[in-house]
Amino acid sequence: MEDRAVVTEAQIAEGLGRLGLDSTSSVLVHASLRSFGRVADGAEAVCRALVGTCGTVMMPSGTWDLTGVPAPPGLVRPHNAYYNADTWAAFDDALESAVPFRPDLPVDRWLGRVSETMRLGFAHERSTHPLFSFLAVGTHARQLIEAQRLEWPLGPIEALAERGGHVLLLGVGHTSNTTIHLAEQHLGRSRFYRYAKVAPGAWAELPNVPGESHRFDEIEAALRPVTTEVRIGDCRARLVGVEDVLTCATRLIVNDPAAMLCSDEDCRCGAALQQRLASLT
Repeated sequence: MEDRAVVTEAQIAEGLGRLGLDSTSSVLVHASLRSFGRVADGAEAVCRALVGTCGTVMMPSGTWDLTGVPAPPGLVRPHNAYYNADTWAAFDDALESAVPFRPDLPVDRWLGRVSETMRLGFAHERSTHPLFSFLAVGTHARQLIEAQRLEWPLGPIEALAERGGHVLLLGVGHTSNTTIHLAEQHLGRSRFYRYAKVAPGAWAELPNVPGESHRFDEIEAALRPVTTEVRIGDCRARLVGVEDVLTCATRLIVNDPAAMLCSDEDCRCGAALQQRLASLT
């Protein structure tokens, strides 16, 4: 079998340019390294291409797997769709196993190697949300990161929208598109309480943490007219304005409160729907 061609940093940068990105661009990136095929210098090449092409690059850098804990026994929030520890002993064990957030904590593995590589060698700024941090590098990095508050973790995306920023999907679908969650939350949907260790022996309840996204690809057809797409190696690279995502997702949810949600009784989608319906009464 013939080996696939190796994708270089220069080719990635050229592909980003074909999308229309340049030093004035601010982007929220969701990326899969594997999607490119073979990449010379791996995730570092992707990061160098992003930082070398765009004026500001932001990525999710959550630490849920390290800092998150279950809800304490007996603490129930309406339509919260989360699990409680069975006993206080089990909760204490989970709390002991978790760690408080630190800026040097690794990014959750499911967010991808590119995010972790950006944290290690490129990012100037990282927010301090115990579960849902963002990292950023470039001209507007600090302003974007400072827009996050404990009670409003998606604030950096709002700040990106105000700057005319874009969502850049590198080999991933809209199931990775966090901006859709912001549209949900503006409409009272997917506003969950979650829990994290914040200090030795101490935990906090954190509001407005988003939920499921496994049906978000249903937005693709509606976004296609405002999406620019190119191929970079094997990677399907797509660029769409943050405001376009918010407008489209808002229209879908206003027309159908269950839009982009599944009907599985065991899924958190049901709680998100109930939140939306409650907001309409």
